[in-house]
Amino acid sequence: MQFRASVLGELASRSINFFISKSSKPKVLGVEDSLQRALIRAQVIIDEATGRHITNQAMLQQVDMLRDAMYQGCYILDAFRYLYHDEENTKDQVVSNSFSLSKVNSLKGIYSSNKKTRILEQLQDTLDNLNCMILDMKELVVFMTSYPLLYRQPYSMHRLLGNCMFGHQMEAELVLNFLLHTQPNGAEELEVLPLVGPAKVGKSTLVAHVCNDERVHDRFLEIVFMSDHDFKDEKLTYLGERCVKKHQKPMLKKDGRLLVVVEMAGDINEDEWKRQYAASKRCMPKGSRIIITSRSDKITKLGTTRAVTLKYLSDEACWYFFKTLTFGSTVPMMHPRMICLAMEISRMLKGSLFSAGVTICLLRDNFNTHFWCKAVTFFRWFIKWHVSKFGEHPSVVLNQNKPAHLWRMARTSEEIVVYHQYEGSSQEELPKIAFPSVLYGSVKPSGRFEALVWRSQIPPYYNYIYTCEIRDLKTNAAKRKRS
Repeated sequence: MQFRASVLGELASRSINFFISKSSKPKVLGVEDSLQRALIRAQVIIDEATGRHITNQAMLQQVDMLRDAMYQGCYILDAFRYLYHDEENTKDQVVSNSFSLSKVNSLKGIYSSNKKTRILEQLQDTLDNLNCMILDMKELVVFMTSYPLLYRQPYSMHRLLGNCMFGHQMEAELVLNFLLHTQPNGAEELEVLPLVGPAKVGKSTLVAHVCNDERVHDRFLEIVFMSDHDFKDEKLTYLGERCVKKHQKPMLKKDGRLLVVVEMAGDINEDEWKRQYAASKRCMPKGSRIIITSRSDKITKLGTTRAVTLKYLSDEACWYFFKTLTFGSTVPMMHPRMICLAMEISRMLKGSLFSAGVTICLLRDNFNTHFWCKAVTFFRWFIKWHVSKFGEHPSVVLNQNKPAHLWRMARTSEEIVVYHQYEGSSQEELPKIAFPSVLYGSVKPSGRFEALVWRSQIPPYYNYIYTCEIRDLKTNAAKRKRS
């Protein structure tokens, strides 16, 4: 009786799956094709907007919303193809012994069909959302042509993304507009822009990237970077004495505008800020600007204009960046298995562009399925171990500049303890040891050492350096037990 129920259950499951696959497969492929075309249309609009100096904040926000929708569409589409690829690999597998059928297998078949239905719904919802946004952009596309073109050389997408403020394009435009706009009636009051965001989200990089723009150079006589400690100094009349000058033009006139960037390490008293701001107004020429950056959102009260806030990338945006730069000029769909592996690695990075940059270099240098499978397995076990031992994802620990414990891929019985991390300028001498060679390769320095983790490709071209040491996990465990 139990055997009969099992066979009937299996037959019912196969019948349901047959009718679902017959009715839904053409529709799924049709939605997939429509979504692909919508993504191309969205990309065209975004490229056109990126190539123009748009000053209207509402337009910038609308373009940014379309950009996010495009990232989500690419993510959903690749996720569908990833599932479809896995199913294509397994659909021809046959159970050799029909008498071993169970209710578990029946439920598994129905679950697979339900999962496919849910993905179809996600594809359709994403397509509808993207089409609505593209339709809403029709008037904007007409207005867009009234804004001046920016000179751009022909590019490949992977080269452009590797050399721009990816994920923060709108915020970069807002900062640029703040610096370039002229106040009505020639008032030219001293304006202050707060820039807020968590550690390693890219605040300093974004400011340096904007300050590297030739239009900013033309507008300001001098660009000065200073700490909050320097800004509290009474001698504000001579800003260049103890500060870092990023740009200085020949002194053509005494009232040349100044741009001062203040990096706040901690909180600042509001009364003290008012006093310093009043002193700055007296000593800085008309038309000067101040940008203050901090992790604390308390500085939003100090601005004369709305603050710009930076956030970590969404999973969808991180995947778009990761896939584009990892595969470069290679067509990703020619390597479906590697797309699956790359997607899993991207999800494990938790939206960290810094970690993505390091990992992308590793995968591009070892562009083969065997190594990528090995990397996925390594990341899975290491992250699981780190979370169980320290209660946090390793990216969270590194972003907070806490001592971090990382596995070595060549020998998982050893760990790399990262004691300190800092940023060096492009002019400073670099460590001879490359951190990826220690983490993923066979290089094993003795004692404490400094290693170059990554070199940024955009201003201010920071070199990211770790101070670390290799330890044996078993030896450390034995010492802890004895103590």
